[in-house]
Amino acid sequence: MRRDCAWSATALSLLIIMGSAQDAGAGSKPSPELARHLTGIARLAQPSPMVTIPAGPFLLGSKRVDDDPYGNWTQFDDTELPQHRVWLDTYEMDRDEVSLGEYLAFLRQQKLHPSDELQKLIWHVITIHSVSDQTLSRWPALYVTWAEAKDLCVAKSTRLPTEAEWEKAARGSEGGLFPWGTTAPDPALAMFGQHHVHDIPILAAVDSHEAGKSPYGLHHMAGNVAEWAQDWFGSDYYAYMPERNPPGPTNGRYKSVRGGSWKSNKIMLRTATRGGSAPDQRSATIGFRCAKSSTSTTP
Repeated sequence: MRRDCAWSATALSLLIIMGSAQDAGAGSKPSPELARHLTGIARLAQPSPMVTIPAGPFLLGSKRVDDDPYGNWTQFDDTELPQHRVWLDTYEMDRDEVSLGEYLAFLRQQKLHPSDELQKLIWHVITIHSVSDQTLSRWPALYVTWAEAKDLCVAKSTRLPTEAEWEKAARGSEGGLFPWGTTAPDPALAMFGQHHVHDIPILAAVDSHEAGKSPYGLHHMAGNVAEWAQDWFGSDYYAYMPERNPPGPTNGRYKSVRGGSWKSNKIMLRTATRGGSAPDQRSATIGFRCAKSSTSTTP
C-alpha cells in the first residue's frame, strides 16, 4: 500500500505524522505549581540561530521508480512527482526547531495559557518521569496549531518556510535522500520509530544529533517533530508549480507538514516524502521552525 496508493490512501498515510485533531483554542488556567514550571521553562528559552541557504536551483521531488517497491529511492506516493529543478532566492532558516521554551515564552507574551493537552503532558513528564525544566526547554515545541506557529514566526520578524524552502534546506541542491545522505536512518542520525502507549513523546533536544544534520547544517530535518510549512498542501502541486520561488497553492484543506516525527517509520524521514494536516490541529508529533527572505538580490 505504500507505493501504489491512490490519493485517498495517501491521505490515510498522513495519519502517521498528523495524530488526532485537537481544539485550537487557548488552554485553561494552569495550577499554581504547574504555572511555576511553565514560567521556568519559558525563562530558559534559547532562540535558534539562523542559517543562510544560498540562491540557486535544487532538485525537488522524486523520479518515478516502479521496479523497486520497497527501495528508499522509490516515491512514497505520487504527491512527490515529478522531480525537477526549482530556483530559490537566498533565504534563511532556523538551524533548530522552535523549542518548547521559546513557544511557552511566546504564549506568555500573548497572555495565553498552553493548550490543555500540552499542560497535561508537561505535568506528567515532570511529576512521573522527573524531567527537568532545563530539559523541557530544549524539547521542540509541540501541540502547536499552524496559526500559532505562523504568529510566533511573525513576532520574530520571520515566517514559516515554504514547502520548497523546507525541502531544499533538508536535502541540499542535488536531491539528497535523507538530510545526512543515503545511509539508512539510525538512532545516532534521527529521533524516530518511538512508541508509547499513552502517546508520551520521546523527544531529543532541538540542537542535538549532530551526525544527522542537513547539508546546510540544520538539525532534525528528519524526525523529532514533523514541521509546519507555509503552504497549503497540494497533492499535484509539483506537476504545475512555478520554476522560481514556488509559493504553494492558493487554497486548500490541509497545510503542508514535512520531515517525519519521533513516531515515524523510516520512509517518512525521506526528504521528498510529503504530508499535510488540518491547520487547527494540535498534535504531539508536529512542531515547526521559522525562515525569512534575504535582503540580497539574485539574478
